[in-house]
Amino acid sequence: MGAPVEAGCQIIVAADATDAPNDKQQAQPMVKQIRENLGRMPVRLSGDSGYYSEENVAFLRQEGVDDYLCPDRLKHGETPPPVRGRVPKALSFIDRVRRKLLLKKGRLIYGLRKETAEPVFGQIKHVRGLKQFLLRGLDKVKGEWSLWCTTHNVLKLWAAARA
Repeated sequence: MGAPVEAGCQIIVAADATDAPNDKQQAQPMVKQIRENLGRMPVRLSGDSGYYSEENVAFLRQEGVDDYLCPDRLKHGETPPPVRGRVPKALSFIDRVRRKLLLKKGRLIYGLRKETAEPVFGQIKHVRGLKQFLLRGLDKVKGEWSLWCTTHNVLKLWAAARA
């Protein structure tokens, strides 16, 4: 299940379900779906290590999207060493991506995932009760996931209108 979320209001801007073992092949289709749904590319995109590949980072940069895809699984509570100075010329592509995430700005932006995308999944799964899909078959699961995401957005919009 994939669902990129707009950081300010927790609105899901694209959604899809897949039977792929990881999300590496989902980053580019999701970004294209965001462009179709919003009429423009996202300004910034962050994602966990499941979305990372050099090809995905290169695609995002080519499209002008500020990328924050983590190449490594980060251990909870571990504080990375501070990054100082200029970027060494001999630094590999993946090390440049790692360095971007270790900078103060990178840590701050990547850390926002905890308060944007993760709460949305928590609300859908734990508050609204999605424990498993009721339908079988990928096409039906995609439809059911789309319905869950749509109702999430309707509830967010309704709450915002009431406030």
